[in-house]
Amino acid sequence: MPGVKTNIRHKHFRLDFRKIQRAQKLLGTRTETETIERALEQVIAERERDRRVRAALERFASSGVRILDVYGKLEA
Repeated sequence: MPGVKTNIRHKHFRLDFRKIQRAQKLLGTRTETETIERALEQVIAERERDRRVRAALERFASSGVRILDVYGKLEA
């Protein structure tokens, strides 16, 4: 596509081939590049989910909601 700018750059890395093979099998990808791209996408998505969960927990904790321990299982 003319005028479309990509952020793809040619890089050379020394990586453990066995790790790439394992990731390829787990991710169901066909090429090493696709495997690494998918793994990076998953790491980024996981970090974003963690950030959102932490923010939600902080909002919940600071909301003043009181949790009743009706079964006596929670620590004081």
